[in-house]
Amino acid sequence: MENTRFKISQYACAVLLIVSSIALVAYQVIMIDDVSNGLLVYVAQAFLLVASIFGLDYYVKLISKKIDGKHNNQ
Repeated sequence: MENTRFKISQYACAVLLIVSSIALVAYQVIMIDDVSNGLLVYVAQAFLLVASIFGLDYYVKLISKKIDGKHNNQ
């Protein structure tokens, strides 16, 4: 149960980061027809963090499967 709550909160934060960065860029484009450098840095950091969240989760699952497979074969 604890692990499921952690994963849900992790994915929710990732989705909120992506949605917030897209919303901020859309707002700036609509209001001033330009995107500032600071906002571009925020978007880059948000996408990097989201990629890290999903990427690390994938690698942990992959390594866990390999470790479990070695223990079952011996």
